[in-house]
Amino acid sequence: MSSNPSLDWLISVDDHILEPPTLWIDRVSRADRDRAPHMETDESGMDYWIYDGKRYPTSGLSAVVGKSKEEFSPEPLPYSEMRPGCYDSKARIEDMNEAGILASLCFPTVTRFCGQLFMEASDRDFGLVCLRAYNDWLIEEWCGAAPGRYIPLVLIPLWDPKLAVAELERCAGKGATTFAFSENPAPIGLPTIHDAGGYWDPVMAAANDLEMVVSMHVGSSSTVPQIAPDAPFLANLAWGATRTSGAMLSWLFSGMFQRFPQLRIALSEGEIGWMPYFLERAEQVLDKQRHWVKKGVQFNDHAVSRNVDLDSLDIRATFRDHIFGCFIEDGHGIGSIAEIGENNIMCETDYPHSDSTWPNCIEVVKKHIGHLPPETQYKILRGNAERLYRFTPAEPPVLAKA
Repeated sequence: MSSNPSLDWLISVDDHILEPPTLWIDRVSRADRDRAPHMETDESGMDYWIYDGKRYPTSGLSAVVGKSKEEFSPEPLPYSEMRPGCYDSKARIEDMNEAGILASLCFPTVTRFCGQLFMEASDRDFGLVCLRAYNDWLIEEWCGAAPGRYIPLVLIPLWDPKLAVAELERCAGKGATTFAFSENPAPIGLPTIHDAGGYWDPVMAAANDLEMVVSMHVGSSSTVPQIAPDAPFLANLAWGATRTSGAMLSWLFSGMFQRFPQLRIALSEGEIGWMPYFLERAEQVLDKQRHWVKKGVQFNDHAVSRNVDLDSLDIRATFRDHIFGCFIEDGHGIGSIAEIGENNIMCETDYPHSDSTWPNCIEVVKKHIGHLPPETQYKILRGNAERLYRFTPAEPPVLAKA
């Protein structure tokens, strides 16, 4: 314990749920149980999610907590071999207490990070039923099991902006303050945020009015970047933040924040050390190229200016007011805090994935930020998350760190 108890706890804005096997069959009608996502166990004892005629195993890298790094494996893992905190919210609280995690925002697993599973379903009407069932379960059961310990992150029907707005309004009424969105909708077959027809404008207008944070997890484009067709997997994995940096730049130049001034986005599991460079580069590009871009000239068959006022665009101010970065272990990023800004950084622990720092979460973060003033440490550990998500956490358990 530190001499300042308020710095002994963090809020993680990127953790994960391995959905409990009965989530959907407990919430859909009896007649629909066989076609809702449900779990079956094969003759070898392996568990598989079954939905829409497809079978989905759980990667062992998604549930490594309690294992040593030498035991990590991407091979399918049955629930019987997982730590209960992976899928049980009450058991998760015990693990959070052990690691100094006061509150947690959790992305889903089998649905994928922004609900692509239901968008790709052959029956989207029933997909919407299942999506709403997930949101209700998340708010009422997962978060409801421990008030003040979980920040509810809901899904939207990406395939229909009007339905998405209705779901945002419904979930906001139940206390949700953030929803999952794709870092790049193009690879999953949807219009981008630059769509000339304004496909996403109703959703972002609703998010603006409801103060719902747009949360984007790395990989929510259903793609893995490849340096080359035969590049080693570890090289590609280390390169993963290219997706997050691309999302940041895309939003900076989208005009979304000019049209919707209360809109905020959070970029999960992309780290932050790259941010100063790309902010500087964005300023250089804006300064040198904006004059010919404003003329609407076509470049390589693509329109180069749409939906954004380049004369009034202030890269640094836009970042400061609208974009939040998240880090697990990023000493270089913390070393650049003067450029990124202490108000734009939040913690994540990635429980129970293979990048997780559990059970040493608070110690790892304090190692990186312990030299900073207490007020700055508090912002990074929990204050920024509380402000962004309009979240009031429970009081820290008194005996958890005894």
